[in-house]
Amino acid sequence: MVALAAAVALYGCQGKGGAGTEEPTGSGSETAVERVPLSIHAATGVHKFRVEMARTEVEQQRGLMYRTSLPADGGMLFPSAQPEPRSFWMKNTVMSLDMIFIRQDGSIARIAEETVPESLDQVESGEPVIAVLEIAGGRAAALGIAEGDQVSWPDGPAAK
Repeated sequence: MVALAAAVALYGCQGKGGAGTEEPTGSGSETAVERVPLSIHAATGVHKFRVEMARTEVEQQRGLMYRTSLPADGGMLFPSAQPEPRSFWMKNTVMSLDMIFIRQDGSIARIAEETVPESLDQVESGEPVIAVLEIAGGRAAALGIAEGDQVSWPDGPAAK
């Protein structure tokens, strides 16, 4: 199980499909995806997003590959069944992203800001996390989102 989780984490920045059907934005061969509301409670206020869920291995492998844009309140969430170190890359991802690594208690452990498109360098969580949120590059800084801020979504840490 750990080996599978590590393999999925290494596929990084990829994922699509799901149950609550809405069409994703951007370009590429996408399918309908499940979208959920997500809030980040920062010193600058509560920032609300509607993010795509990458729940399955296939969805996590595909992630935001080939997308050319994201809405200002959009993104993709990569949840884990249990806290584990996560590692992502930007292969076939043509836009810069902010990767927000979320601890089991919902707090932000790390923000990798404005990742380099198409890079094969690993972007690591630095500690076990329960989820990774990807939003448009530069958005976290623009909104004043910082490490330690709280993140919540319907079946996330705060909901349990």
